Amino acid sequence: MARDWQPDFEQLVDEHQSMVFSLALRMTGDRGLAEEIAQDVFLELDRHLGRIESPLHALHWLRRVAMSRSADALRRRKVRGMDLWVEMEDGYGARVEERCSPIGVRLEQLLATLPEPQRAALILRYQEDLTPEEIAATLEAPLATVKSHLQRGLKLLRAKAASNLKDYIRTATTG
Repeated sequence: MARDWQPDFEQLVDEHQSMVFSLALRMTGDRGLAEEIAQDVFLELDRHLGRIESPLHALHWLRRVAMSRSADALRRRKVRGMDLWVEMEDGYGARVEERCSPIGVRLEQLLATLPEPQRAALILRYQEDLTPEEIAATLEAPLATVKSHLQRGLKLLRAKAASNLKDYIRTATTG
């Protein structure tokens, strides 16, 4: 059976490089590491290009591989005894619109402190707007596990935000 669609590597890179980089950055909290992960993802895409069946398949494949490579990088960092959660300075690794919002930077910092499975599920849900079923397919995890990670991750993020952001809110309203 012949395929109508032929993947174009350069076009796929142009269309998806910011998404792949953003996923890696949010997972690792490290701009340099996120750039390395994005490069690795696209090198792997180049090797597997003949297996990509459609634009939608390419999107799902890139998300899955980006999340997997990010998780691998975090595990390697943890094994080496390095500090897993990197404190982000104001504006470090933040998108332009996030730099304008101190509370956005603080939320990014709190997100980086969540356990990896919860952080991955939340990033895919709220950054990529995936359904729990799509997240389960991307992470190759059971749906119930993904739903649990989403629920626990949101609960933990809310608790952290309640305790960490009340000082910011107090300062912002009195300053």
